[in-house]
Parts: sequence; C-alpha cells; structure tokens
Amino acid sequence: METKVTISALQQMKRDGKKIVGVVAWDTEMARIADRAGVDLISVGDSVGVNLWGHGTDAEVTVDEMLICCKAVHRGAKRVLISCDIPNGPTQKGADAAVSAAIRFSKEGGADMVKVLGDPGMVKAVVRAGVPVFAEFHGENLAVDKLVEKAKRLQDAGASILDFRHSGPVAGPAVVRAVSIPVIGGLGGGPWLDGRVRLAHTAIGYAEKWIDSKTETYGNAAKLSLAAFRALIDDVRSGRQIKGG
Repeated sequence: METKVTISALQQMKRDGKKIVGVVAWDTEMARIADRAGVDLISVGDSVGVNLWGHGTDAEVTVDEMLICCKAVHRGAKRVLISCDIPNGPTQKGADAAVSAAIRFSKEGGADMVKVLGDPGMVKAVVRAGVPVFAEFHGENLAVDKLVEKAKRLQDAGASILDFRHSGPVAGPAVVRAVSIPVIGGLGGGPWLDGRVRLAHTAIGYAEKWIDSKTETYGNAAKLSLAAFRALIDDVRSGRQIKGG
C-alpha cells in the first residue's frame, strides 16, 4: 500500500517545486479511480449541488448532504488527502457553526482537512478546534498587494493550504512567493500556482453538455455513455442478451 498523503507532504512538495494535483469528487468510485491514478488531493466540494444534483446554486447544499459525500469519498480514497467543503449555511451563521461542521466532517466523515471560504477569524476558530483548514479566497477586483496581504493573513490564522481562485498570472505568482504554504487553484488558476484542482467530472467529460461541446478535456464519458445506452436499447429492442453479466 502506498504512503498516505499528508498536509506536511504537500507543503514539502511546494518547497521542492513539485506541482500538487487535486480533483473535486463526491463518490466512492471516482475517489478510487483518482486515488489509483495518483492525484494528491480530493476536494469534496459543495459544487456537488449544481454539478451532480441539479441545484441552481451551491448555496442550497447542507452539512448533512456534504457529510454523505465526504463519507463516500473516504470509503474510496485510501492514499489521497481528503478535504471537505464547509457549505454556505454554517459559514453564514458564524464561527461556531463552522467549527461544528468541521468537527463532524473530520470525525464522522474522515476528512483530513476542511475548506473554509476566506475569513481569517473563521479559519483560526476551526484550526483551534483541531481541524486543519484549506482556505479559499478569490482574486477578482482586488489589487495584487491586497491579495498578498489576504493570503498572509490566512496563513497567519493557521491555514495549511490556500485555494486561490481567479488568481491570474500577476497576482498568482506574487501570492505563491509571499507565503510558505501551498497555493493551489481551481477556477481561473494557471501553471504559476503550486498546483491545480480540476472538477473530476470536467476532466472526464461527465455531463450531458460534453456530448456537443467543442472544448477539449481529458476524456469524454458523456459520448461514451450515450453510445453505450443506445447500444443497450438496440440489444433489448432486438431481443438480444444484454452485456455485463
């Protein structure tokens, strides 16, 4: 069995100049595949609401729903580091609610750390409760010096890793240089960061939109699924035995 990925291992990767690779996933089988592939981090994101369950916004996702996803990923991921998003509800209620959710994700869900959206006070409260934090902040409409200052404040509050969204090729490298913890990014990131996170369903083209999309990704599960279902339909309608046992 391969060695379990730790937060300190990811921090060492930054010091060594080795890029960190993460995916956003919500289920056991995707976690197993990503783990086997060799990714370093699985982020159990509240994006599950929009991208899997068809909600209008991520804000509709609850702590109990996130806990189900976190447990599912934990069952599948044996080596990879697991982070679970604290959803919008608890963060809007304040630090106590965020801490309560963080403890549940850690103790019940098996998360190695939790994702908290960018308030240093909330980060500090969760870290004091004994749960490591993956702190998210966004780069839109802020000057580089303000973003650097924000990153330093999150690091000082105890964040173990930063998720810098929409970093850009100027602010991104500046923030990476300014802090000693890894700075990785999903949306609007780039190779200037210490690593990248990609939605697993985007990487494999798993969504109906990928059937007709001209955008290049790493696979196209949607087209494969469409062809498979059509073949199944044809076998059943033709009176043939179906495949798969």
